Amino acid sequence: MAKILIIDDERSIRNTLKDILTYESHDVDLAQDGFEGLEKIKENKFDIILCDIKMPKMDGLEVLGKIVELGVDTPVVMISGHGTVDTAVEAIKKGAYDFIEKPLDLNRLLVIIKNATEKGRIVAENKVLKHRINRTYEMVGESPAIKHIKEMIERVAPTDARVLITGENGTGKELVSRWLHEKSNRASGPFIEVNCAAIPSELIESELFGHEKGAFTSAMKQQKGKFEAANGGTIFLDEIGDMSLAAQAKVLRVLQENKISRVGSDKEIKIDVRVLAATNKNLKEEIAANRFREDLYHRISVIIIQVPSLKDRIEDIPLLADYFNNQISAEYNSAPKKITDDAIEELQKLPWTGNIREFRNVLERLIILCPNEITGRDVQMYSSPLSN
Repeated sequence: MAKILIIDDERSIRNTLKDILTYESHDVDLAQDGFEGLEKIKENKFDIILCDIKMPKMDGLEVLGKIVELGVDTPVVMISGHGTVDTAVEAIKKGAYDFIEKPLDLNRLLVIIKNATEKGRIVAENKVLKHRINRTYEMVGESPAIKHIKEMIERVAPTDARVLITGENGTGKELVSRWLHEKSNRASGPFIEVNCAAIPSELIESELFGHEKGAFTSAMKQQKGKFEAANGGTIFLDEIGDMSLAAQAKVLRVLQENKISRVGSDKEIKIDVRVLAATNKNLKEEIAANRFREDLYHRISVIIIQVPSLKDRIEDIPLLADYFNNQISAEYNSAPKKITDDAIEELQKLPWTGNIREFRNVLERLIILCPNEITGRDVQMYSSPLSN
């Protein structure tokens, strides 16, 4: 079943097409002119658009041009009762999927709809896949705090210095680590991320250093660890403050000797890995409480980069809103929403305890729930997931 929009100034044709396509189990919406059609395209996601060429106020080719300008990838089939080869060629050049003449050959129309719907699905899937594959890690903002971090990255990235990245949850510590890797001489090597808080303490040694077959009950085969997998590249130890003291001692040895031993083996394996670490904890307080090794702290904190919370750089919110508006809209294969000035003001008033992660989630919620534009009233209504 496809969701289809029919734009035609002749009521009889609109209704006839709707009856036929509804009978074929499609979901059909109607617009009596180009202006109404464009408004519906802005508010809804369609699988295919059927658009008449000869219409008052705004002809079909102009509507097609506006659809292309909006960045909407929905296949558009142009319909004309005065079809010529030149008109068909012009429509295709402007971005139409196909062209069909009146009186409509219904069998051909149904085939076109089937093929166009399939093409639209493939285009949408490819767009999402390309976004995932070619995703670049952008650091958005022009505040003094962000400019300072960018400058730090430019200086530190080309070296092999170990970096400790600190900051609250959701501020973008992983983003900083990826920038450090991608701007380093190791960029062509692997980037291996380890969430130290997510690995049970009894498994972290095997996870980090690997194990031999039979080293413990569930070790059915030999397995490389994260440090070995990162050889020639970068390992990012996220939430290192949650690592057990026993695992900290093993990591310290690796940093001192640049060698690892798999669990169940005495053989030493030489590695060449740059270590980046991150935490939302105050490691000096953890050291004082005997929960973190001071010698490990000094090993991993050659350079310290403190990532600011969003509330400390609210001047970046307009840029962040624009960035996520475009990013999220592309993921949903829809045109970006207009964000009003009063919406930006309301966004800047919020506490953002979840920082950038929370901000992106709120923008996604607003993009989904707001039909035309995002206003200050919308931000007040939908900024909390518990809002009605």
